[in-house]
Amino acid sequence: MSKNQELSIKLDKRSLYLRSLVVDCLLGGGRGHMGSAMSLIEILRVLYDKVLKFNPRKPRESYRDRLILSKGHGCLALYAILADKNFFNKKVLKTSSRFNSILGGHPEYGKVPGVEASTGALGHGPAIGMGMALSCKLKKQKHRVFVVVGDGEINEGSFWETSMIANKHKLDNFHIIIDYNKIQSYGKTYEVLNLEPLKEKLYSFGYNVSEVNGHDVKKLIKYFEKIKKNKNKPTALICHTIKGKGFSFAENNPKWHHKNFFTDVEIDLINKSIGKS
Repeated sequence: MSKNQELSIKLDKRSLYLRSLVVDCLLGGGRGHMGSAMSLIEILRVLYDKVLKFNPRKPRESYRDRLILSKGHGCLALYAILADKNFFNKKVLKTSSRFNSILGGHPEYGKVPGVEASTGALGHGPAIGMGMALSCKLKKQKHRVFVVVGDGEINEGSFWETSMIANKHKLDNFHIIIDYNKIQSYGKTYEVLNLEPLKEKLYSFGYNVSEVNGHDVKKLIKYFEKIKKNKNKPTALICHTIKGKGFSFAENNPKWHHKNFFTDVEIDLINKSIGKS
């Protein structure tokens, strides 16, 4: 069985609905990183539906868990789930990437309710999150920090520096999630800078490491339940995903990494994929 066959899990109504919210962003603003957002949906869905402690009416409540989307170009998926959780009105999604919208091409802290860090300069999210996790330990607080990174992003040396520090301080409240869709902005990850053997590398930097189908909601829930008992080490989850998941014409297609124009044919294909005619 090929890797794509293993990942070809059927999307349920909630996953399709969240993708429809991303489509509101894409078509409303006329642009966006479609492929990068669609590989993230199930990861963010499980985190916000089942894992994170938060209050959308008080997004800066001190007890909240922190979620940093370090691969900031995948922000349309984050905007969709934040709107779904009532951090802001869903109508705002259709203004994404427009002048004067709060929803830019990368998420901005202080502008978008629920966004924990301004990201997009790749590699910085883990360092920010590690600092949050260390601060939590020093203050004897109980919240956790989750950082979602792209596979191409961990080419950055700052990711590995952060990993060494997290291991040194035994930050078991620090959790890395890798969206391993295996395609970067201009080519396949293994051609740009091969990450393999990724699992072994992460182990060597002190993580408790797991792998999962990043579109399998049940397996993601099971993993996050398991790490509640994690002690003395940071964790890293390798999520094997499909770029553009749910849109057959965009899946594993680098041309859909980012789009700034949609033809009528493309708009029709996008709407049909989410059940709109």
